[in-house]
Amino acid sequence: MAKMSGAQALLESLEREKVDVIFGILGGAILPVYDALCGNKKIRHILARHEQGAAHAAEGYARASGRAGVCMATSGPGATNLVTGIANAYMDSSPIIALTGQVPSSGVNTSYMIGRDAFQEADIIGITTAITKYNYQPRTVNEIPIAVKSAFYLATTGRPGPVLIDLPKNIQSATAEVEFTDKIDVGGYKPVIEPDLAKISEAASMLAKAERPIILAGGGVIIAGASDELTQMSDLLMAPVATTFMGKGAFPECHPLSLGSIGMHGNPAANKLMGEADVLLAVGTRFSDRATANLDTFASNAKKIQIDIDNAEINKNIEVDLPIIGDAKVSLKLLHAAVSKKLQKGEGKAWTKRVKEAKEQLSPLMKDLPRDLVPKALLTELRKLLPESAIVTTEVGQNQMWSALYFKALKPRTFISSGGLGTMGFGFPAAIGAKVACPDRAVVDIAGDGSFIMTEQELACSVTENIPVTVIVLNNSVLGMVAQWQRMLYKRRYMAVNLGKTPDFVKLAEAYGAQGLRATSIEEFHKAVNTALTSKVTTVIDVPIGSETDVVPFVPPGCGLPQQKGDY
Repeated sequence: MAKMSGAQALLESLEREKVDVIFGILGGAILPVYDALCGNKKIRHILARHEQGAAHAAEGYARASGRAGVCMATSGPGATNLVTGIANAYMDSSPIIALTGQVPSSGVNTSYMIGRDAFQEADIIGITTAITKYNYQPRTVNEIPIAVKSAFYLATTGRPGPVLIDLPKNIQSATAEVEFTDKIDVGGYKPVIEPDLAKISEAASMLAKAERPIILAGGGVIIAGASDELTQMSDLLMAPVATTFMGKGAFPECHPLSLGSIGMHGNPAANKLMGEADVLLAVGTRFSDRATANLDTFASNAKKIQIDIDNAEINKNIEVDLPIIGDAKVSLKLLHAAVSKKLQKGEGKAWTKRVKEAKEQLSPLMKDLPRDLVPKALLTELRKLLPESAIVTTEVGQNQMWSALYFKALKPRTFISSGGLGTMGFGFPAAIGAKVACPDRAVVDIAGDGSFIMTEQELACSVTENIPVTVIVLNNSVLGMVAQWQRMLYKRRYMAVNLGKTPDFVKLAEAYGAQGLRATSIEEFHKAVNTALTSKVTTVIDVPIGSETDVVPFVPPGCGLPQQKGDY
């Protein structure tokens, strides 16, 4: 035991969890922690320019590395500015730890301010209860080590997610004899890792007998580190693999059995073949509405097997024939072994032929590649320019859907985007966090002008903190996704979508000390990307595209998704 302040106990606890970076913005209610950070050589503090950016950066760090990301803010507006980032991490099952300052609680030699509407007070525990796995508010210094240990355990085990620790200012400043322990106080929390072997056997029998098996891989495959096991299962069954948007990268999209992303703006082959399959193996997916559209017609001809670590996701959106609760990696290993014993070799040739035909007939990636500045050409070219290890983040809107369609993800944790919440402004700060986690890898944010504007102030962070990333702005001068829906559904009655020519993104980048480039042809785009990849500062590449360029869903008839038309 050693005598120390609450702030020192917090930092010592974080060091014991091997935290090496915190993204944050200070304020009065968190000053004792920042004072303790002064001179700390083990934890780097990165000063964000908005608390939302700090939370997104922490999530980018987490999703690129697989480790928990940490963000920190003061009380009141500082804490509430973290809320969107916390909600985003909750929806996408990302492990982040949010640390917030709070006005003083009751105690010796201090006034009781919590609950009295003190300056910059907000009930952040109440506000975030629905978007965190758990919340802590230590009321003594000695509670801090247990709170931190438990928070990291909760955030990173089972189905990952955010945990918030709210720190009253008097607890940060108070001193006590502190004992550090491996004790974890999370009563009733016992994630199921090992699946039921009887259900594994039943699933193996269903898959071994299947004539048209298909696999749907979600973000849970990436979280569990189960991409190799997924590939082995696909190869064993000769089953094509479609991914949800969050599952992009779980299965190499250069693989012959890859169908790409499924759903509303997914690959047509994935949507079509899902309706033809007789057995569906869904791994680590919650069957979101963006993936399934019409719940009544989704994979209506298939018996459904669902593997998920979260029991709450079983039968929530889609009724399945066989649920398996457990870790995706462990479950796929056991299932592979069980199927291997039951599978009749040499079967499935007709289905393999059908999969190949569907991909050739329906996949947008099989069509001729245009040479003008359209998203398909730009993103196909970008894949050629980037190494396989490069990390791509995206903003939200048309840029996100074009990326899902045309940019091939080859490895897990190399494609990071806001899935469940669809947060505009996510991609750029997430790219900063990913670059901090993986400093030796290229990191590129594929952005739309409307989304990038929402967090462009983090250019100051990236330049000042020497975190060079590349931002490619697909600039159509409108809020593109909403404008597309107004074209399709509201007879071109445009309202509140025109952004005009402000700002000039080249000048904006230069104003922050970053590099600004503009590409008006494929050749200029190629040159700009190569320049950016060797730059020692963040580079913003402005790429003007047509204001009425649509995301085309490529929806084939009979798969339960709405039919739409448009250019690409």
